[in-house]
Amino acid sequence: MDTFKAGLISLLIICGIWGCASGVPHTIIPDYDKRAIRLVALAPVDNRTNDEAAAKLLRKTILDTLYFKGYPRIPLDMIDDKLTVACGEQARASADDISPTVIGQVLGVDAIMYARLLEWNTSFISVYATTTVSVALELKDAKTGVTLWDSQHSVVARHYDFTRKRLELKACQSYEPAVRQIVDETLSSLPDGPDSAGKALPQKKFWKFW
Repeated sequence: MDTFKAGLISLLIICGIWGCASGVPHTIIPDYDKRAIRLVALAPVDNRTNDEAAAKLLRKTILDTLYFKGYPRIPLDMIDDKLTVACGEQARASADDISPTVIGQVLGVDAIMYARLLEWNTSFISVYATTTVSVALELKDAKTGVTLWDSQHSVVARHYDFTRKRLELKACQSYEPAVRQIVDETLSSLPDGPDSAGKALPQKKFWKFW
């Protein structure tokens, strides 16, 4: 075993596997709790990387997390189909340029969550590799278009091994946990929805989504 490589790996492991995140920066409108936000449509991801699978994974993870925070699950296929009919085929790729008020009228929701996948890559240096995932989220009011909440966050996974092949495998396996981490930490600052555990169900119904 190369003494230099062994020493380098030991040093890097001591430095930590994952980048630390202490309090993800975010902004939120002061009267969020008074706006009765319940139905949140998750728009197609604005994917600024070359990985289509990454955007799908991110969107599904956000949808699951919103559901567990007390926001009803609105099927992604339904959202895409309705937006395609109303706004054209380009809406399936990204709804970032579509007004929240337009989406609100099409879907009959309270708010729209826009997601941007800003970075999704791994860089390699000898026995060391770093995997970086960066995401920006923004929740907009479907009636006014006002930003209700937004946040941007990045996580970095660090990998160490003696061969490039094993490094690549570790990097590939780290993407899903990185997405879960970044979504959990980012959405932790978004208030729970009215259907979360411990809250009474509202009188407002939306039968088309059930």
